[in-house]
Order: sequence, then structure tokens, then C-alpha cells
Amino acid sequence: MNQTVLADSLVTLHYRITLPNGQPLLSTFEATPATLKLGAGEMLPTMEKLIVGLPIGARQVFELSAEEAFGPHRPELVERVQRKHMLSQEIEALSIMEFVAPDGSKYSGFVREVDDASALIDFNHPLAGKPIRLEVEIIGAAVA
Repeated sequence: MNQTVLADSLVTLHYRITLPNGQPLLSTFEATPATLKLGAGEMLPTMEKLIVGLPIGARQVFELSAEEAFGPHRPELVERVQRKHMLSQEIEALSIMEFVAPDGSKYSGFVREVDDASALIDFNHPLAGKPIRLEVEIIGAAVA
């Protein structure tokens, strides 16, 4: 095991993501720690950069702007979709829907509003446009 996290490490850590006001969003501190391969797209690049160089046992808190975290909210990713293109799915406002792209890949959208003819779908990440607080505790790191 390495004594510090390297850019290509297999890292075991606890992490907590909250809004700046402390509202919890996601945490492993109360459960099993996560094991992630850095550089493999399993963690946001900004977050990876923050933990590289941290020693084993370090516990650190980072404040990230919306741009550093999940990016700005992009209005062009909010689309009005005709209900006739939504197959037979039941559509409810304030819910998450899954869509299938022509290549078969799946992606999610947040249904902001629904009427008889269409639904307003937001394809931004749910945390886009929001600053976050990231707390990490490095448990271990190994060369993968």
C-alpha cells in the first residue's frame, strides 16, 4: 500500500457530499467505504485532483463551486418533449424518467412539468448549478 494517494491509485475512502448549508446528499460514513480507481471515470475529475497527494488517514473538507462540482445548470439541456414520443410511460411531474438513446444507451431526465401534450424535461445533473461541500477520509490506497 502507498502512504499517499496517487493519480492512478485504487483508493478506499469514506466521502460525504452536502450542500453548503449542511443538507446531506450522499454519504458512505454510515456504511461501507467506497473503493474507486482514480483515472477510470468513477469520480469527478475535480474530486480526484483534490484527493491526490492526501496521506492515508487524512480527513479533509473541500468547498466546491458549482462549476468545480457538477458544472453550471445549462438551459439548453431543458427540453419540452411531446408525449407522443414518450411511448406508454406514465409521466409524473417532479419525477425522474429514463430515456433510451438511438445507440441504446440510457440517460435520465427530471420531469419539471407535464400537460396533456408534452412534458418539460431537465437533462442536467440534479446538482448542476449548486455548490457542494465534499468531506473525505482516506482509508487506503494501492497501485492498481
